[in-house]
Amino acid sequence: MNSQDPLSQLRDIHLPQTGGFWPPAPGWWILALILLLAITGIVWLIRRRQQKNRWLRLAKAELANLERGAARDPDWFSRLNSLLKRAARQRYPDLHPETLSGEAWVAFLLEKAPGDRVASRPVVEAIVHSAWQPRASADPRQAMDFAWRWLGGQKC
Repeated sequence: MNSQDPLSQLRDIHLPQTGGFWPPAPGWWILALILLLAITGIVWLIRRRQQKNRWLRLAKAELANLERGAARDPDWFSRLNSLLKRAARQRYPDLHPETLSGEAWVAFLLEKAPGDRVASRPVVEAIVHSAWQPRASADPRQAMDFAWRWLGGQKC
């Protein structure tokens, strides 16, 4: 090496140190905030839906209990009718179905029932009228089938 040569005294090029992973850039903070808000919103919507449909789960559970004790008893039909009224009050609060009785209540149940309304009419009339008769005229199995369909589906 020549001491007179100025180029020989130069050192190699050193690149600057790269930034570490912490603290993250502002874009990552914004992305994390958006992600946190999205997760919070989804959890809130799920909980709201669960609370909104809680009455339906409880009604189906009560209907399952009624099904275990099914009998041609006016008291049993009265409890089934009461359950249907409470469910109707929750599902259709603006229509005030809890104030209906007799033929108006039968018509309401048939109007809101899924499936064949004509075939369901004798069963619904028997459910409503068996609660006041000394001897029930309806078959509890048919009444339970209608109640499950009216509540909207399968057993719990």
